[in-house]
Amino acid sequence: MVAGANVEKLIEDFEAMTKDAGRVQIEFLKKLLEENGEVEYLQQLGLNGRTDPESYKSCVPLVTHEELQPYIQRIVDGDTSPILTKKPVTILSQTSGTSGGAAKYIPFNEELMDAFVQLLQTSFAYRNSKVSKSKGGLRLTNLQTNLFMNPKWSLTSMKGNSCSPEEIVNAHDYQQTLYCHLLCGLIQYEEVEFVMGAFAHTVIMAFQTLSQVWQELIRDIRRGQLSDRITVPSIREAMSKLLDKPDAEKADLIYKKCLNLSESNWIGAIPTLFPNAKYVHTITTGTMVAYVKKLGHYGGDLPLIGLDYGPSEGVIGVNVNPRLTAESTIFTVVPNLGYFEFIPLDEGNEGDEQPKTVGLTEVEVGKEYEIVLSYFTGMYRYKVGDVVKITGFYNSTPQFKFLCRRNALLSINVDKNTEQDVLVAVEAARKLLSDEKLELVDFTSHVDKVLEPGHYVIFWELSGEASEELLGKCCTIMDTSFADADVGYIISRRNKSVGPLELRIMKNGTFQKILENALRKGTHVSQFKTPRYVPPANKAVLEILEGNVVKKCFSTAY
Repeated sequence: MVAGANVEKLIEDFEAMTKDAGRVQIEFLKKLLEENGEVEYLQQLGLNGRTDPESYKSCVPLVTHEELQPYIQRIVDGDTSPILTKKPVTILSQTSGTSGGAAKYIPFNEELMDAFVQLLQTSFAYRNSKVSKSKGGLRLTNLQTNLFMNPKWSLTSMKGNSCSPEEIVNAHDYQQTLYCHLLCGLIQYEEVEFVMGAFAHTVIMAFQTLSQVWQELIRDIRRGQLSDRITVPSIREAMSKLLDKPDAEKADLIYKKCLNLSESNWIGAIPTLFPNAKYVHTITTGTMVAYVKKLGHYGGDLPLIGLDYGPSEGVIGVNVNPRLTAESTIFTVVPNLGYFEFIPLDEGNEGDEQPKTVGLTEVEVGKEYEIVLSYFTGMYRYKVGDVVKITGFYNSTPQFKFLCRRNALLSINVDKNTEQDVLVAVEAARKLLSDEKLELVDFTSHVDKVLEPGHYVIFWELSGEASEELLGKCCTIMDTSFADADVGYIISRRNKSVGPLELRIMKNGTFQKILENALRKGTHVSQFKTPRYVPPANKAVLEILEGNVVKKCFSTAY
């Protein structure tokens, strides 16, 4: 947050640029190509100094990370020449690799940092009320907005919103840092204004951990001494400043709350423990939809506000409608934070290597597209791989709902089912579990082609024991759900070119092992999300899944 920034100005700027999104896009592309037109990658494509959208599209191909990998690898290896960008790349972002099995490197620079700051500022502005005026012309806002508009409200102030010291925020041992995050929150329970996590399941994991270690946390507060489980010196030193003296009174108060929560399965834990919390802020779209109900279990009546949309490759959309339900979160494209194109997914171009694209202002409401991004990090006509559905326009810039990852596709014959279809199928079966007081801990999917015909496999981890009859019903419901979603699937099932859907039940803790495997490979816990489709190339995750199966059943549909 730069000094002098204020909500009123942020909203005015956003309103102005979204009213003229087409012009903003042309100016962004011109600036991008003028600055980077002489880099090695663009030089070989024959742009010859042209910066107009038509020339750009005709000369520069659509690419995936695979096509850019040789150039990025040279940067990884230390080549500082202008390969993809004029300015040297000094930082790389590493993706989690949980979807495809291999982590990817994405260039990161100051322009991208500035873009994320702008996104956060704009999101904050809309999340904390629009400014209105009194009859006498005085500005009417809430206290938080007044603070934000003050020049003294700096980036340091924003960081101060975290109850945990920076040493803990930046540490890599997730088990030790999570314990300390929880402890910091409890110590400062009256000051917590919202609970935030990158993904919905991250927040859930935190409160599941709290339910296991609450007595130890309270003992730390009572003694004024950190648990021996924390061994990282920098973390212990940082925590000593917060945990500097015994506090039996606070320990007793929190103990009573936790004891009551433990007896009620931790329902409403967030508002109970943090009485001044106003909302829970996290990603609740895409595959995270599956966790919304559980998040509500801990959040009680607190609103769930969806985070903004910014994949590793760049910044794309802001949530300017924070009062929508978590599942209904939509994003508004910020037109000065990238040059955006959209591949229509309903025009028979799925097999084309270079499908046609439409511009930011040319998308149509109700249609589905794959996003293409161009940015200062060297991403030129980069296919992000995310599928979105256009829900409307904010002035002249589109708003969309995130649907799924395009490459996460279950397919054997002419059938094609996406991540979203998996979510719908699982949700249809989950209702049967709730009738039996069972919870679905986590799930994923796979296509098994070892035997003919190939078939879909759904992996489930459950909170308890389920009967064979119940699992059979769940399996059949998911099979028919895929048929409802895709004509190709029902045809393939009826002509037996796709076999009956298989449900495999996993040992307790299987998905925790998948998380731990990702962490060992360098993924940060805040990046990790359970893959909803595991391709054959992701052998490490498949080995974990297949090695922890305790029960199998097959659909009896068709």
